Amino acid sequence: MKAPQRFEEAIQKLYTAFYSDSLNPECCKQCAVGNILNNTDAWRHLADDHGSLRLNYVGLVHEKFGRKFGGYSPQELLQIEVAFLRGCGYELPLHHSSFRPENTMDREVLFSGMCAAVELLCALDGVENVMDYSKLFAQEVPKKSIFETV
Repeated sequence: MKAPQRFEEAIQKLYTAFYSDSLNPECCKQCAVGNILNNTDAWRHLADDHGSLRLNYVGLVHEKFGRKFGGYSPQELLQIEVAFLRGCGYELPLHHSSFRPENTMDREVLFSGMCAAVELLCALDGVENVMDYSKLFAQEVPKKSIFETV
């Protein structure tokens, strides 16, 4: 099964952002959704709080009209951002008093967030999780008898 175009583009943009050090969970233009939407922050007007799953009036209007941004509905965009922020270790919704990782730009923190966002992107499009490496280690090695000659 071929992955949908929106999935391919979103994954490519997230990987590019991660490897070019332009992934920043606290910037609406450089977070997961900001990067997916070509470093724009217009998506932040879909909810009242960064990291909220609740669409505001503007978000609901776009959702009801069936509008898509980068191929994703407003609700899907909020889900992607929540997955990314939770994967980074944030307490949501994001406020000045919310728990944050000690170093928000740490590569491991960002990688965890990116993996969580990618996992959700895969689920949204019914694609097997491309970040799941467990199958690499799941292959059985044929057992040899101790009586076999080498």
